[in-house]
Amino acid sequence: MADMKRNMTCIVCPMGCTLEVELAEGNVTSVTGNTCPRGKDYAVSECTNPRRTVTTTVACQDGSFVPVKTSAPIPKGEMFNLVKELSKITISLPIKAGDVIIKDIYGADVVAAKSMG
Repeated sequence: MADMKRNMTCIVCPMGCTLEVELAEGNVTSVTGNTCPRGKDYAVSECTNPRRTVTTTVACQDGSFVPVKTSAPIPKGEMFNLVKELSKITISLPIKAGDVIIKDIYGADVVAAKSMG
């Protein structure tokens, strides 16, 4: 894999630093432009193992939908697989915010984001 540079905006804090990341053979060799250490950590993670918190809805037996989210970020490449799995589920009410809908999928739990019913 050839050496390359990638420009990105850090989203960890409101500063929105413009980062320049140098990569060699898929590894981050340099991060510049960050004003705090969190910017470097963000750049390394985003370039080597991007992860996202997923928010969506799950159907309830009464025809309504409950908002859900992952308890931690999951690998970005698994987002659509997770949503596909959630589309197969129908839950019963009542449900409380924080109740686990699916335990330990892609390294996180899927939990209800709102109490309903």
